[in-house]
Amino acid sequence: MIEKDELYPILFDPIYKEVVWGGDMLSSFLGRELPPHEAPVGESWEISDRDDAVSSVSNGALAGTDIRTLIKHYGKVLFGELSNSNRFPLLVKLIDAGKTLSLQVHPDEAYCSKNPGSEPKTEMWYVIAAKPDAKIIAGLRHNCTKMQFIEKVNSTEIENYLQVYKSLPGDAYYIRAGRVHAIGGGNLLLEIQQNSNTTFRISDWGKLGSDGKPRQLHVEQALNSINFMDRNTPRISGVSDSASHNRRLPVVNMCPFFRVDELRLVGGYFDKTDGSSFHLLTAISDSIVVRNPDKRTRTEIPRGRTALVPANFGTYTLELSGAEEATVIKTSL
Repeated sequence: MIEKDELYPILFDPIYKEVVWGGDMLSSFLGRELPPHEAPVGESWEISDRDDAVSSVSNGALAGTDIRTLIKHYGKVLFGELSNSNRFPLLVKLIDAGKTLSLQVHPDEAYCSKNPGSEPKTEMWYVIAAKPDAKIIAGLRHNCTKMQFIEKVNSTEIENYLQVYKSLPGDAYYIRAGRVHAIGGGNLLLEIQQNSNTTFRISDWGKLGSDGKPRQLHVEQALNSINFMDRNTPRISGVSDSASHNRRLPVVNMCPFFRVDELRLVGGYFDKTDGSSFHLLTAISDSIVVRNPDKRTRTEIPRGRTALVPANFGTYTLELSGAEEATVIKTSL
């Protein structure tokens, strides 16, 4: 381990997940060299503190150290005063959907308080890349009643009662707990979520699992979790023009679990951590460099990767790495 004042922006080894709906954009778009796999790879867990998926540091003096050891040793110095848990509060993923995922919903705190073993889950998606016919399904349409939803849930007509969007890079979607959703095939997304793995599948669109059998559905739990009063649009439209100066665009700022900003950079950008929270920096369009002159550190974040900037890191500069413009997603508590 190193001294607390020697902490630096930390990268983690991706944890890849094989799923029946996995795609090819992690390799074709991001250039990832995937490990040998039998089923398609659909998820890359970039930062994870789950019992079955514990991230390990990939760069610097702490390389090989797992995230739980970091938490135990550095605590709030690394994660910030706003973190009130003994585990990392977020789960950061890349979703590579070759086929449409199941129609699903995640429970909220109220449901989980009455149903031990489940964990609340609110998440956000940022569209990194999308094939021409890719779509996002998120939320109920304004004219969908609970009775109609129940009647059509096992029918192909269910999509007529859902909000469906053409997937466009730069758009984001706020998927609060209780909001019905599905990711269409042809999407490569960044997903920021609460540290939870509770998902209630409503429909699998007739697909079979890797064993050739239908996957388990959780319709009763889902119906008890869906917020049928929620008809708001989840889409947060991205900007369409080129940046002429550095811009910070709030993406999710009213969520009690995380805050997300889109940084459109054309030059050096100054920021700092003040001890209240870590910063997560995800390089979307091109690699970027994080510098702290006082600590004499330089960390390059490759495109598609996420770095954890410690809460005690202080002032830092983001610099472009060759490109004239770069998009960065910044996440904090």
